[in-house]
Amino acid sequence: MLEQQSVVNSLANNDMLRAQNANCVVMVPPKEFAFNAQTAKDNEFQHVIQAETSAIRRKAMAEFNAMVAKLRAAGVQVIEFDYPTSEIETPDAVFPNNWFSTTAEGTLYTFPMACQNRQQEVRPKALVEALQAAGRSVTQQDSLVSYLEHGAHLESTGVMVMDHINRTIYAALSQRCDREVLEDYAERIGYPKVVSFQTALPSGNPIYHTNVMMAIGEGFCVICDEVIPEFERRFVLKSLAKDKQVISISLEQMNQFCGNLLQLETINGDKVIAMSQSAYQAFEPAQLAQLSSHGKVLAFDVSTIESIGGGSVRCMLGEVFLPTRSRAL
Repeated sequence: MLEQQSVVNSLANNDMLRAQNANCVVMVPPKEFAFNAQTAKDNEFQHVIQAETSAIRRKAMAEFNAMVAKLRAAGVQVIEFDYPTSEIETPDAVFPNNWFSTTAEGTLYTFPMACQNRQQEVRPKALVEALQAAGRSVTQQDSLVSYLEHGAHLESTGVMVMDHINRTIYAALSQRCDREVLEDYAERIGYPKVVSFQTALPSGNPIYHTNVMMAIGEGFCVICDEVIPEFERRFVLKSLAKDKQVISISLEQMNQFCGNLLQLETINGDKVIAMSQSAYQAFEPAQLAQLSSHGKVLAFDVSTIESIGGGSVRCMLGEVFLPTRSRAL
């Protein structure tokens, strides 16, 4: 009886100490990378570049390969998911964090994507095989893709910024983040608190993905709070400030992807913060000093992917919290 109670207490303690940071990520090579006209309808961060598609893909692939190598050198496990192609090209496949998520209990979730060509990215069977080949165990699967039948979308950790320690989800509502689906997912993973809010860019349009305006680490948060209406802004900041160092960034800094960063752990437990070179250069020295107190800053040149794809380093990283069977990179 005492032994059984000890196991229960151990599980409870592990649950309370839920990890904020993954030490393993899925990255997808940009072999079909191109300007995506479907996503550009509500993604104001995308830009058309006059260049041959083959040249753009060579640059994107070089940026991807350099990022993979630098992350591995820092001690982060990277699983390269070289997905099978189909008749419909997937120009945004390099941003896998939008269609799946994982939990420490071993569950793989898949999500309803807003654009048709992005829906083609959802390949759970192939992903499970890649994860298991890398020593990560998927014990069960769950999907919210059926919401597509009702025209509702939830683009995973693109639209949900997770505070795992406090079991709280922060989400900017948009056509890519439906409130009903959001609350359903929170209930499925047992997160009792959802902080959803409106946003507005100078154009009047909402932010397409929450993770371009905010990021949450173990002890800090980066947020462009000026895009949140004042009556909601105070509540969001108060919630974050309870146990996080809040680093506020400007609209101009957000446009350089300062909000699109991710704190990770190495396989040895050291903290690193991944961001793009453009974000690194746009941060104030005092802000970088604040971030550096929470982990080693790793900056990556992904300028081609950022400019054409409208997403940055965080979007390229699909966190893996699944149980591990090895410590290999």
